[in-house]
Amino acid sequence: MATNKKKGATKSEVEVGEIVSRSEQFIEKYSKHLMYGVLAVAVVVAIVLGVRHGYILPREKKADTALFKGEQYFLRDSFAVALHGNGADYEGFESIIKQYGSTKAGNLAKAYAGVSYYHLGENDAAIKSLKSFSAKDQMISPAVIGEIGDCYVNMGQVKEGISYFEKAAKQADNSVVSPTYLKKAGLAYESLGQYKEAAKTYTTIKEKYFNSMEAADIDKYITRANESGK
Repeated sequence: MATNKKKGATKSEVEVGEIVSRSEQFIEKYSKHLMYGVLAVAVVVAIVLGVRHGYILPREKKADTALFKGEQYFLRDSFAVALHGNGADYEGFESIIKQYGSTKAGNLAKAYAGVSYYHLGENDAAIKSLKSFSAKDQMISPAVIGEIGDCYVNMGQVKEGISYFEKAAKQADNSVVSPTYLKKAGLAYESLGQYKEAAKTYTTIKEKYFNSMEAADIDKYITRANESGK
């Protein structure tokens, strides 16, 4: 405990002494509460680490292993097997999503499943799966968005498809992915007879992504759209 005011102490010294005294009284009064608070934080940290190492990481590993098998079928264009399993040692993307949907591999399985459904002509199922996928990178995410656009075009909902092509191009904002979806948007505009919009889209490729593969012959698309729009 702090001592009483010393005789002859200055006002400043007295104030400091009182502050120290009050602090000591506070600590004495609330020491148990402080201790319990520290223990509570320690318990929470221990639980988080335990969950991560005892539950989350093992699930991630299992999901990665299952996804790897699915990727092999996917790369061989065996989309039905990739989706629903082989009846033996692989359960399929849909099963991976149900069991490990919250993991990184489970999330990626949603994209694989969506593309698989697209190739099987099941556009509604493809859109549902692709929209459930979550990512913010500039390659996979725009590609998934663009694939949703393909599904809508296949279903005859061309305007909706165009909106996704343009969204994919904008999100990617690079000369690899963006020109691909801008060109798809341009072709879709032409299919609707909206030649002015098509020419504008093609011109964006020429001016903004002039080093891309799509820009190499984009002039003929611009000319065609302008001629058709006369």
